[in-house]
Amino acid sequence: MQKTIISFIGHLVSERGLSQNTITAYRNDLHQFLDFLEIEKPSNKRTSDIWANITTDDLKTYMLALQKRDYSKTTLARKIASLKSLFGFLIDEGLIHENPTIRLISPNKGTSIPKFLTEKDINTLLKKMSSDDSINGRRNLAMLELMYATGIRVSELVSLNTKDVNYEESYIRCLGKGSKERLITIHEQAKNTLLHYTLQIRPLLVSNKRVTPFENALFLNNRGQRITRQGFWLIIKRCAIDANIQINLTPHTLRHSFATHMVQNGAPLRFLQEILGHSNISTTQAYTHMAKTHVLQEYDKAHPRA
Repeated sequence: MQKTIISFIGHLVSERGLSQNTITAYRNDLHQFLDFLEIEKPSNKRTSDIWANITTDDLKTYMLALQKRDYSKTTLARKIASLKSLFGFLIDEGLIHENPTIRLISPNKGTSIPKFLTEKDINTLLKKMSSDDSINGRRNLAMLELMYATGIRVSELVSLNTKDVNYEESYIRCLGKGSKERLITIHEQAKNTLLHYTLQIRPLLVSNKRVTPFENALFLNNRGQRITRQGFWLIIKRCAIDANIQINLTPHTLRHSFATHMVQNGAPLRFLQEILGHSNISTTQAYTHMAKTHVLQEYDKAHPRA
């Protein structure tokens, strides 16, 4: 179980872009949960079976134990959030098939939704990036354009190879979590930007490779090697600063933005689930709530009597 927690923390760092304080808090919360399980629910089963054996009643018992320690509502809400994030991760990884946190109610500490860029912000960001004609600028634009066009995870983006793009039929082949393959359509603008990068820019980056064998990776760094998740994270941080984007932009923010905009513009949930590679529709349904909450917030700000 410790290995699973380590993998989950790695996911938070590389794909969610959470602050170090939040990651430390989540790690402590989950180790506290493991201590509870060792006492209340000892088991010698395999790791995947241990996670699958945890029920909603177990989690409620755990929350009652926490409430007796007089934690604040904010702290309790964070501890529940850490569990919900962990079990969502386990669902996506295929380690469990039922999420026991679905009916777990968090203390009411005010409404908040995950951060995402507005369509105007996205357009501002892409316009600013389009003005950079450097080799790195053209590559960065192709990466961000593709990520926003498909909503793929950063790990999936940097894992793409040149053969994974079908320009004739306008789709990419993506190998997601659990080695599940999916084909994702890309729109004309993203395809043209990616094609320009592949034909004109990528060969210039390949020429920088002197020692190791030819790299089949689609996106390369200045050494002609595959760009890492951390490398892309730094790229979009710099791009957000250049475009004067105010929110904390991470690869996961882009994925949130893609999914939220798709829902806002009428995309069916089952269609979106397939594109995002969610194992469970409940994960995708969160974007419906995000979109509706955002609309209500905009309504409250705009209506003179709200």
